[in-house]
Amino acid sequence: MLNDYVCPGKVYLALGHTDLRKGIDGLAAIIQEHYDMEVQANDLFIFCGRRNDRIKALIWEGDGFLLLYKRLEKGSFRWPRTSEELKRITPAQYKHLMSGLEITEKIPRKTIAPRTV
Repeated sequence: MLNDYVCPGKVYLALGHTDLRKGIDGLAAIIQEHYDMEVQANDLFIFCGRRNDRIKALIWEGDGFLLLYKRLEKGSFRWPRTSEELKRITPAQYKHLMSGLEITEKIPRKTIAPRTV
C-alpha cells in the first residue's frame, strides 16, 4: 500500500530516528509539539526508527488518523539521518524512498588537476 500510495496532500519525513513504539497519539504529538506544525488533511508524515528496515506513516483523513506500518523483509530504507527536522519531499522522492533509493542529493566532489611543474 505504501509503495503505490498517491498522496493528495504533502509528504513529510521526520529526519533522524523516531521511537516506533509510539502509536497514533505519540506520533501526532511529535508533529505538533516537536515540529510545531498542525496536521492537515491528507498530509503524510513518515517516521523511521533506528533500524532502517521499518517505517510508520501517519495520515489525517479529516475525520481520523490512519497509521501505516511497513517492515522490509530484506534490505533497508535509505533514510536521511542528517538532522532532527521535518523535511517536505516531492512525490518523485517518495517513490524513490519506497523503492529503496537514496533521496538526498549528493554533492559531487571537485577533482583537482595535478600541478605541473
